[in-house]
Amino acid sequence: MKKKFNIPVEGMTCASCVARVEKVVKKFDGVEDVTVNFATEKLSFEADDKEVDLNEIAKKIDEYGYKLKLENQSDDDSSPVENQKNEEDEADKHYNKLKNDFLFALILTFPVFVISMAFDFEWFINMWPLTVNQTQKLLLIITTPIMFISAKRFFVVAWNNLKHFSAEMNTLVAIGTGSAFIYSTFVTLFPELLPNRIDQHVYFETAAVIVTLILLGRLLESRAKKKTRNSIKELIGLKPKTAVIIKNGKEQEINISELSIDDIVLVKPGNKIPADGIIEDGHSTVDESMITGESIPIEKTKGSKVIGGTINKNGSFKFRVKAVNKNSVLGQIIKLVEDAQASKAPIQKLADKISAVFVPTVIFIAVLTFIIWYITEGSFADALIYFVAVLIIACPCALGLATPTAIMVGTGLGAKNGILIKNSESLEILNKVNRIIFDKTGTLTEGKPKLTEAIPINIEKDELLKIVGSIEKKSEHPLSQAIIEYMDDSLLDDKVETFKNHPGMGITAVYDNKTVLIGNERLMTEFSINISDIKKEYKDILSSAKTIIFVSINEEVKGILVIEDPLKNDSKEAVKKLHEMGIKLSLATGDNKSSAEAIAKEVKIDEVFSEVLPKDKADIVSKYKLNDETVAMVGDGINDAPALTLAHVGIAIGTGTDVAIESASLTLMKGSIKDIYKAINLSKKTVSAIKQNLFWAFIYNVIGIPLAATGLLNPMFAALAMSLSSVSVVSNSLRLRNSKID
Repeated sequence: MKKKFNIPVEGMTCASCVARVEKVVKKFDGVEDVTVNFATEKLSFEADDKEVDLNEIAKKIDEYGYKLKLENQSDDDSSPVENQKNEEDEADKHYNKLKNDFLFALILTFPVFVISMAFDFEWFINMWPLTVNQTQKLLLIITTPIMFISAKRFFVVAWNNLKHFSAEMNTLVAIGTGSAFIYSTFVTLFPELLPNRIDQHVYFETAAVIVTLILLGRLLESRAKKKTRNSIKELIGLKPKTAVIIKNGKEQEINISELSIDDIVLVKPGNKIPADGIIEDGHSTVDESMITGESIPIEKTKGSKVIGGTINKNGSFKFRVKAVNKNSVLGQIIKLVEDAQASKAPIQKLADKISAVFVPTVIFIAVLTFIIWYITEGSFADALIYFVAVLIIACPCALGLATPTAIMVGTGLGAKNGILIKNSESLEILNKVNRIIFDKTGTLTEGKPKLTEAIPINIEKDELLKIVGSIEKKSEHPLSQAIIEYMDDSLLDDKVETFKNHPGMGITAVYDNKTVLIGNERLMTEFSINISDIKKEYKDILSSAKTIIFVSINEEVKGILVIEDPLKNDSKEAVKKLHEMGIKLSLATGDNKSSAEAIAKEVKIDEVFSEVLPKDKADIVSKYKLNDETVAMVGDGINDAPALTLAHVGIAIGTGTDVAIESASLTLMKGSIKDIYKAINLSKKTVSAIKQNLFWAFIYNVIGIPLAATGLLNPMFAALAMSLSSVSVVSNSLRLRNSKID
């Protein structure tokens, strides 16, 4: 069975690392949809969980100096809380190691820098007790621990990559600082071996300062990246840390990760519900606003479903656990957000292509810079410094962070607002949508249809209701449920002999040897039932916004059922806002023409497709796509699934069916179509941040590399600029967290 894997990766420092890990994993048989997200530091792919060998993948990646964290990967029911804690522990361990290396380097770099800079002043040279060569040896002694301890990470990864004939950012740092250090060491220990025309100045301070500044940059970057992960942390924070279970008649408090299916859990007033389940005893009201957006608490009694993370208000109850961890509603929401953050937006492809050739190109430019300067100026030392400056100024990590950090913050902001985005491609495309197709029932309307009138035609009303009710109780369609709720149960019987559902049209059945059709006008036409006289007689009802169902018995229309489904409170406002954004709107519904047109007129949607089947909705989407329109489909039912899948962006109403939600690329958890407007604004702001990030990353390298090559940029300033470029990209993405999207 295919399974989606999201595995933390340690040791990546730039976009070239991402490309390297992806390339390695793609070579394994049966592994598909491989992406690596630099911001989340996670490898994502699909594979058969019984065929894929994660240890073998980890071993291969380890050869390049990166490490896969395989904890909890074999456990389908592992706790998001525990997973998050493990990831946080690893992130903290990495951050603390980085911090210690930085502080160690900083303490030793300070005297190296001060002594080196002071040698530019004659008064210092006169008062300094050591000779030039003795001072060089002192600088060598102080700088060596920096290179072998703090800078070790650069050289280890660079060496592992070199063994496989590849290069990335660590390669640039290792070559740059290593060249300055080795040259300076040679000058210090073997000055007599150097030709007289070679400058015997040493550059220990250059190597030391570059290492320190790059470690500072990575430290700031690591801290900023931790903030981009806050959305997952906040979602996990919705759940309590402990639960009170009833065992052998006694209350026992346990860690939430220890909860099992069928445990009986006690929830007291004011407490968060620890898992999904069914109430077995007691009653209360529960605040489910984190899922539905509805601020009014929902009444819960025996048999009611409860969702983990929601808040019990004013009564105690016991419930039986039915879903925990990854299988719970909250667990699935967390997985959706994680998957979206792990996916790669199309706009990232440009950065990936550049990253693939970036490091080799920079090395080539650096070598060319060295040759030109050495030939034209005759100074080996100057040529070396400009060579180092070119290597250090280049920043592939800013390119690698530009898109994923913005996507992470954007999807997190969406989740906070009840907008769940399945993949980053949908988030990017959404801002280009210029056509939205709406389903009617449950999308524009409340989705709670009620049978308001049953009109018998040449038949007793009770007889009509008995026949219709007995047949409809075999159907699970929402309209069938509305009809059943209207019925007196005592009228219903079991005389239904055959039953057949006709999607988008209605039901045919044989009841007590009578052929019965219950459905819309299309069903009547399909079976050649003449309804022209009925349409004339009841034209006022048929032209209303109500749903009309015809009942034919033995090829004669014997009744009309009138069903009402009121508009959602915010449908008109949402449609108005979308119009103001210049988006063209259409309505596609299986309902009759009169009802569809009446609803469309009320909310001010111009184009209407009525009495359409599921396939017809998909065809409508295809038609608009062929006209080069970017199409979003909004729906909540099984019949919307084909169109939701086919649209550029499928938007499911969170209160709808699981099939619709699974088919869509974006889910509105609160069930309000007003959130479409929010989602489009979110998309615009996220894409804008990505473009700003990419522009900065590109322009920085376009300006910085020539400045370094022409000798206008000291390597130490180059290191500082390179470090700050990554931090600025992450900081720009973090600005999204405070954006208003409504």
